[in-house]
Amino acid sequence: MAVSAAVALAHPGLKARVAGFVALTKPRIIELLLVTTLPTMIVAQKGVPPLWLMVATLAGGTLAAGGANAINMWHDRDIDALMKRTAARPLVTGVVQPVEALVFAVGLEVAAFLLLWRTVNLLSAVLAISATAFYVFVYTLWLKRTTPQNIVIGGAAGAVPVLVGWSAVTGTLSWAPFVLFAVIFVWTPPHFWALAIKYREDYAAADVPMLPVVADARATGRQIVAYTVLLWAASLLFTPVAGMGWIYTVSAAGLGAAFLFFALRLLRHSTVGNAMRLFGWSITYVTLLFSAMALDQLVLR
Repeated sequence: MAVSAAVALAHPGLKARVAGFVALTKPRIIELLLVTTLPTMIVAQKGVPPLWLMVATLAGGTLAAGGANAINMWHDRDIDALMKRTAARPLVTGVVQPVEALVFAVGLEVAAFLLLWRTVNLLSAVLAISATAFYVFVYTLWLKRTTPQNIVIGGAAGAVPVLVGWSAVTGTLSWAPFVLFAVIFVWTPPHFWALAIKYREDYAAADVPMLPVVADARATGRQIVAYTVLLWAASLLFTPVAGMGWIYTVSAAGLGAAFLFFALRLLRHSTVGNAMRLFGWSITYVTLLFSAMALDQLVLR
């Protein structure tokens, strides 16, 4: 049995190889990016955009984000091997080889740019690729291993899809998409730090200075609360800037209050359980907030 397992690892089958390449793109992260892109397009259109435009924009965004995530895994394969949470990733297990992963990632980026340029517009294509460049060169190669502010600054890459969605519809940018950019930008730190609390030992073992590794629980909790308050304010600011109606406004107020409740509870009682409750709510929050945004436009327009 041991020999068979070793052979299977050395020569993974087609199914395992395909699954490995898919895993390189981090599909669960891409899902969150798409959750923010489509409602943004609906707000920009003030209704439902053409089907072909939605499909092309989401497809291009998926390819760009997948390529960025694959490059991130390619570069971080050394520290991924040191962390329990990431030890089963395809570049660690050998299901995918480093050169293959890099070629795959670059291919996705080229495909994303060409697809968005030819079917959407050049601005959307440039924005999508700029997000990848920022994620790779600023976050992955520079900030992640050097400063506890890594996810604060690096999180800007994850906020770019709202700009892509807006520009796909309008061909331009305005204050409204930049407020949405700010929403995702300040949402990212409490979302990620909550997860990092659970995997604090993993990051410490890999010498990655995530905030929960270098700061005590109280300091981390205060930072999470501070960014949650900024998030609440930014989400409410979107109402006057974009001319949103009561459906979005009431939803933003209620969802933000719930987010602050979870953040304050973590500050008072810094347990892994409370951190993961906040993390879970942060995903629910962004899904419901952007859903309310789309519903507001579809019902009240």
